[in-house]
Amino acid sequence: MRNVIIALVLLMATPVMAQESRRIVVSGHGVVETVPDMATISMGVVSEAKTAGDALAKNTDALAAVLKQLAEAGIESRDIQTNNLSLSPRWNNGGSMSKAAPEIRGFIANNTVSVRVRDLAQLGVVLDAVVQNGANSFHGLSFGLQDMAPAQNEARVAAIRDAMAKALLYATAAGVELGDVVSISDGAVRSARPVMMEADMMRSMAVPVAKGELSVTADVTVVFGIAD
Repeated sequence: MRNVIIALVLLMATPVMAQESRRIVVSGHGVVETVPDMATISMGVVSEAKTAGDALAKNTDALAAVLKQLAEAGIESRDIQTNNLSLSPRWNNGGSMSKAAPEIRGFIANNTVSVRVRDLAQLGVVLDAVVQNGANSFHGLSFGLQDMAPAQNEARVAAIRDAMAKALLYATAAGVELGDVVSISDGAVRSARPVMMEADMMRSMAVPVAKGELSVTADVTVVFGIAD
């Protein structure tokens, strides 16, 4: 009786296992080119003085001037965030041949902030204004979208269409009929990398900045059945 039950289970499982193997698995990739409507700048102030207190005071005053200029340019406080604040000694090692012990010759204060600029028409003016008012370190510029959802969804739709086209191509080439979608796995959604600028580019009046287009990509994995 036990052998009969086992045989019946195997017979019932065989069609299921065969059905499970009748799959076409493809990946789809979608790309959407869109015009950015926001930029994020990473900039700051580096100050040096003989004492730690003086270095920090100089840095605070310089950064206050930068923040004031940003406010006058229409940048809201919610779009400004401190990324790094440090105070470190500047050592005099006396050169590689010197036997004298290293000594502190001063202090360096560094304050870095990230700034979101929502009006890209003012980006060049903002860059120039903050440099003229004390910002002397620049760590990069990236373009983005204030609302990523529409572009992300459009890229996902394009990825699905790409996957369906591939699956149909493979099914036709294999001489089988494409079946229904069995599963869809959502992959990564990415935007273009930040555009980096050298600090020297910021020293000219009304820095010219080309925003170009932003690429938003999406990837999916789709499993199709094979029709009987």
